[in-house]
Amino acid sequence: MIEKDDLKKLIDVAAGRKKADLVLKNGNIVDLCGGKILKADLAIANGLIAGFGEYEGEREIDVTGKYISPGLMDAHIHIESSYTTPEEFGKMVVPHGTTTVIADPHEIVNVCGLKGFSYMQNAAENTALDIKYMMPSCVPATNLEDSGFVISAEDMKDDIISEDVLGLGEFMDFNAVIQKDDTALDKILLAGRHKKIIDGHSPNLKGNSLNAYVCAGINTDHECSTLEEMEDRLSRGIYVQLRQGSACHNLKALIPGINEFNFRRCLLCSDDRQPKTIFEEGHLEYHLRTLVRAGISPVMALSMATVNVSDCYHLFDRGIIAPGKRADLVIFDDLYDFPVSSVFILGEEVARDGKYLRETKRYDISEVSDTVCLNNFKKEMLQMWLKSDDVYAIEMIAGGVLSKKSKIRIKRRDGLFVFDKDIDACKCAVIERHHNTGKVGLGIIKGYGIKCGAIAASVAHDSHNIICIGTNDDDMYLAIENIKENGGGFALAKDGKILESLSLPVAGLMSDLSGEEVAKKLLDLHEKAVNELGVSTQLEPVMSLTFMSLIVIPEIKLTARGVFDVFENRFIDIEAE
Repeated sequence: MIEKDDLKKLIDVAAGRKKADLVLKNGNIVDLCGGKILKADLAIANGLIAGFGEYEGEREIDVTGKYISPGLMDAHIHIESSYTTPEEFGKMVVPHGTTTVIADPHEIVNVCGLKGFSYMQNAAENTALDIKYMMPSCVPATNLEDSGFVISAEDMKDDIISEDVLGLGEFMDFNAVIQKDDTALDKILLAGRHKKIIDGHSPNLKGNSLNAYVCAGINTDHECSTLEEMEDRLSRGIYVQLRQGSACHNLKALIPGINEFNFRRCLLCSDDRQPKTIFEEGHLEYHLRTLVRAGISPVMALSMATVNVSDCYHLFDRGIIAPGKRADLVIFDDLYDFPVSSVFILGEEVARDGKYLRETKRYDISEVSDTVCLNNFKKEMLQMWLKSDDVYAIEMIAGGVLSKKSKIRIKRRDGLFVFDKDIDACKCAVIERHHNTGKVGLGIIKGYGIKCGAIAASVAHDSHNIICIGTNDDDMYLAIENIKENGGGFALAKDGKILESLSLPVAGLMSDLSGEEVAKKLLDLHEKAVNELGVSTQLEPVMSLTFMSLIVIPEIKLTARGVFDVFENRFIDIEAE
């Protein structure tokens, strides 16, 4: 809340009676309210916009020929999926024009509980980026998974009332809502009582089932992959978050569904975006380029990354360039390629010409480290006994995280699954890593393409047990043991040796390295996965794998309890009838 003396100064600057702290001179101001471009000076005082017109400032920057836009806002992202801490994530995305993100930290909360939520809030204080958190709604994603913690409505009631918590994160267990599960409804009612936004997650849901889910109070959905899904949700009053991340590429498919009536209900989001993708493609300016090149007007495109997000999440202090709003601004050289010249947050220049200008400090990670517990895991647990050569495989689909239930024929020897390089099928294991239960789920993956060796990860959405895929038990075990020794991470093994690894000591999800170092490590992992292990070039080799255990994404997935059919809502035998 602004103090009286600061308000008096702001009014004096706006009226032209006092010089502004900063004036951006001769800019092309993107007016998202009027849908036009205004040529004017922009005055800033006490971190807020005083006005636009003709102004003088204690400091002046000439931006002739450039475009001043509200700062970009990512409507839905999991910072943990960048494999970097909030401090490093902010350092990466702010130079790309991002000033606010709506983050759901359900990855770390699944591992560490509410102390993980506190860590993310504290770490966010060390970045210029304004990180607005949602309270994770489904920890675990369903009651059929084994996560590190279980969070109830009672557990979250003290945090959900905070002004710093915007609402309830993506409610992935749509079946629980539709079936009137009391645990699910208690969380929704808690959020409703405090007038909080509730994010949705409803892939392939339609008809009366979708109606039942939405009427519970769902406000958004980022899981649309078809125009039909998009139109279904827009018609029901849902804000549709157009997703373009590292693993899920839905933006281009949904652009034809945007029109002059519904664009105000469309938001831009990443969901999951790796450092490699950020350094190669950028952040939300990549979405903007894609939209404009497809024929969407720059003003309409920018609205989806700014004012639409602020309206949806009730962040009425930002999202447009208007007197009294936060001076969260991005200066573009043009509105076609969207090259970022400078970024301002609360009137402070925090990035220029691709460089982050703030010093990076880090919050202590000790409370969220040492989270891989595998004392009861033995190599023999990877043996896969089958009664038939005909099995149901989890077929991976390029460009997203959906999977298909495919009936295939594999090879066995003495009842054990045997990898055959001529058959598109390999073993996958998910090992519980939080409570030393010794649970191991085994399944068959189709479409990954691996020809030798193994890949393991402590990132396995959303319960984040160990997931490992490979052609032989020795390499699979070696990769899993490497992750255990590193306190979490990724590991590639081949012929009894570790080819490459990335340690993720923060909850087994995030590195303590810089974004640049993580990007290089990921690039090495990707190249060796493709070139030495034979993983398909049609997939994102690391992130695609980490979603094969998420049982709220159709059609079938694998958990530490076994193979789960999402449509049938039950675990199934792997042997096909």
